[in-house]
Amino acid sequence: MKQEEEKAIGVPENAFRELKPGEVYNPLMSPDKKYPEVNLWSVLWGIAMAVLFSAAAAYLGLKVGQVFEAAIPIAIIAVGVSGAAKRKNALGENVIIQSIGASSGVIVAGAIFTLPALYILQESYPQEITVTFAQVFISSLLGGVLGILFLIPFRKYFVSDMHGKYPFPEATATTQVLVSGEKGGSQAKPLLTAGIIGGLYDFIVATFGWWNENFTTRVCGFGEMLAEKAKLVFKVNTGAAVLGLGYIVGLKYASIICAGSLAVWWIIIPGMSLIWGDSVLNQWNPEITATVGAMSPEEIFKYYAKSIGIGGIAMAGIIGIIKSWGIIKSAVGLAAKEMGGKADAETNVKRTQRDLSMKIIAIGSSVTLILVTLFFYFDVMQGNLMHTVVAILLVAGISFLFTTVAANAIAIVGTNPVSGMTLMTLILASVVMVAVGLKGPGGMVAALVMGGVVCTALSMAGGVISDLKIGFWLGSTPVKQETWKFLGTIVSAATVGGVMIILNKTYGFTSGQLAAPQANAMAAVIEPLMNGVGAPWLLYGIGAVLAIVLNACKIPALAFALGMFIPLELNVPLVVGGAVNWYVTSRSKDAALNAERGEKGTLLASGFIAGGALMGVVSAAMRFGGVNMVNDAWLSNTWSEVLALGAYAILIFCLVKAAMKTNFAAWTLIQIQIIQNNIHHEKESISIPSVCRNDVVRTESRRTAVVARRSSQYKRTDR
Repeated sequence: MKQEEEKAIGVPENAFRELKPGEVYNPLMSPDKKYPEVNLWSVLWGIAMAVLFSAAAAYLGLKVGQVFEAAIPIAIIAVGVSGAAKRKNALGENVIIQSIGASSGVIVAGAIFTLPALYILQESYPQEITVTFAQVFISSLLGGVLGILFLIPFRKYFVSDMHGKYPFPEATATTQVLVSGEKGGSQAKPLLTAGIIGGLYDFIVATFGWWNENFTTRVCGFGEMLAEKAKLVFKVNTGAAVLGLGYIVGLKYASIICAGSLAVWWIIIPGMSLIWGDSVLNQWNPEITATVGAMSPEEIFKYYAKSIGIGGIAMAGIIGIIKSWGIIKSAVGLAAKEMGGKADAETNVKRTQRDLSMKIIAIGSSVTLILVTLFFYFDVMQGNLMHTVVAILLVAGISFLFTTVAANAIAIVGTNPVSGMTLMTLILASVVMVAVGLKGPGGMVAALVMGGVVCTALSMAGGVISDLKIGFWLGSTPVKQETWKFLGTIVSAATVGGVMIILNKTYGFTSGQLAAPQANAMAAVIEPLMNGVGAPWLLYGIGAVLAIVLNACKIPALAFALGMFIPLELNVPLVVGGAVNWYVTSRSKDAALNAERGEKGTLLASGFIAGGALMGVVSAAMRFGGVNMVNDAWLSNTWSEVLALGAYAILIFCLVKAAMKTNFAAWTLIQIQIIQNNIHHEKESISIPSVCRNDVVRTESRRTAVVARRSSQYKRTDR
């Protein structure tokens, strides 16, 4: 009779916290066993997900400028299809499906932020600029491959060495979804319930518009006056997914991010209006014709303050590079060592710690850079060797160095500031290319393609580190995730290239039917640069100086700068979610009870994120099909915002109450375990009264008791 492997029951209690000295993290899938991972089932489903979500994400991103996180809905579908097919030990397969499929969102983000600008500029320069499928496909593909190869050497640092120090919010939610497919009711039920509530909540807003997506202080006359006269405004996104994201990020990082946002919106924007209210500041953007005082706070943010955030992100990235220089040198040194044939044998390396060999990474990176060089030389630079050499040096250097910045941002807040870093790349590329004699329409194409490669590389790096963290928690084999990520990249790049061409021919990027806000911004910045107009160096410099000061004060500069760049309404909910996390994990004097409530809240928050992401796809599909039941007149009414605030308050209340509600019988057993361990600290098991045993999740009663014993030994802190 075939012996079935014991089914995993959940991630260990030390999955989301820092390890104590000498403590080891043991994932769900044992490093000493082999599990089904890469097979025909997982590869085919991964390809299908990559195609489907690349098309959906490309449309949504070009329509409204937002690219949804594909990993979560893909994980939900993977769990669903494996359950329907009654596949045994499907956790490893589901991780591979998610890894291949999740390439879609990151490739889309890399492509649509830059490459549609080629079509936009083509309208102004129809004779000089031509756009082909090859340009879109090759730049997306090669950028994605570079992102994977450049990130792998840093996997151990971000995933293992920094375990518990970064929240990895998106990866946490995806992990909980995947685990729910392996666990029974104790975890799957609250996750499913929260997913349904969060999904319906966000679906109602996106599809029917019953209430507004955001609440602002403009709902009353006094708030409107403050916005117009003093340029002071407060906004909060009332979505369930963003609330869940804030809970997982935690109060510490959420507060720093929001502080950056408030510094921009409540100090810099009003200050600029007060000082330069009568001035037209258009030295770097001739399209600006209004005075600063005549602008709305949102316009001041768009044209000026956001650039300060970009400068802060760039300098925070440079500081991060300097701080991690030892890690970078170590990765390069290991590659050189392996290339010289001096590497130690990997026979003793555990399955869960095996990466692609540094030799493969070094050779692969070299080959990819050669292909990029050939692509630039024959297609982009029209056979100019000097321009090609300068371009490849810029692309390779920026992509490699800012890989750690992208990974850091994903690890902290789950948001990769690729648009900000890409904008800095475009500006730098434009300045350098003009200096070496390439300007005008040809220079615009060159800078945008270079930006497309860099943008895709950084976007992919952030996505890969998130996938590898999921694999670390669950016990997947890193080398398999890394290898098959290349397949997802190829499929996604081809899909995005085709979709972009179809959408351009159907709607056009200059018709107004496709907003493509990031690409339009890139085109607006790059055209004057290539025609001799300067960049907002002063604003970038202010952001850079601010990042240096923050670093000197031991404040995470990247988190603060992210807050300056990301809109206010998306940062405030992070603090709200972080405050909920703090509240539910600090109400009791018993650390074990707080820990259990925190874990329950993480499940519920993950459900909110998963449900919101999945229903976002459904809503996007309905919009694509022409189904739009939103009443714009109602949404422009202030009462829609008041209703939104009421619905948001109810949602927060429900999250708090549900997280605080724990199984009393299970908690009683926790106390019994603690007492008995104080008397018999060498014993692992206890005698559980039958009256309690029936009230506890049967398959997890022993684990709960053991977790409680361990939880009592440390204080939970905000991540």
